[in-house]
Amino acid sequence: MKINILTLFPKMFEGFVSESIISRAIKFGAVEVNIIDIRDYCFDKHKQADDMPFGGGNGMVMKPEPLFLALENLSGKVIYTSPQGKTFNQEIAKELAKEEELTIIAGHYEGIDERVVENKVDMELSIGDFVLTGGELPAMVISDTIIRLLPDVIKKNSYENDSFYNGLLDYPHYTRPAEYKGLRVPDVLISGNHKKIDEWRLKESLKRTYLRRRDLIEKRELTKLEKKLLDEIKEEIKKEEV
Repeated sequence: MKINILTLFPKMFEGFVSESIISRAIKFGAVEVNIIDIRDYCFDKHKQADDMPFGGGNGMVMKPEPLFLALENLSGKVIYTSPQGKTFNQEIAKELAKEEELTIIAGHYEGIDERVVENKVDMELSIGDFVLTGGELPAMVISDTIIRLLPDVIKKNSYENDSFYNGLLDYPHYTRPAEYKGLRVPDVLISGNHKKIDEWRLKESLKRTYLRRRDLIEKRELTKLEKKLLDEIKEEIKKEEV
């Protein structure tokens, strides 16, 4: 896969592409991350990429010419990081991970000229109901989420257990030592009984989701086992409240 990121601040991505899983994915060829400085497509004396909005008002708007020029030689789905966009989630990430090439425009200031959005952008994405100083962090978040789903970047069974991948929040995790300062790991996890461990993990996942994100439970088509475990969870919660 190739991911192009159009930005006014390319140095922000230096750590992103040179550290951890993303760096390894780039090195073994799972992904190519192409950071493009929008100012390279500004041909005036001052390399100006923004201007005042027509109609007046506060802030500046990213100019259309540099973006149109930068997009001329790029292909694939074009994504614009914007507070007005659809909220990014794991399902969108899974669909985007199937693409051969993606281009992400990291918005800045008051946004980009609407003519770019109308004529070049395929999808506007937001990472949440809050405002950042620019679209660089969302571009990293979106790219990271997609890259870790690519073949051989991480083990498939690792990301399949992540929160949201299967529609539930993740279960609790523990590691050595089995006891620390009197705090013990749940006995089932050191029992060696993998069937019981799997059931415990599913139940804990359901419990967390029911308590923290009940909307995910309501959207999910529960299996017979999940219904049984959820009924147990509800009864346990009732007893705790008495």
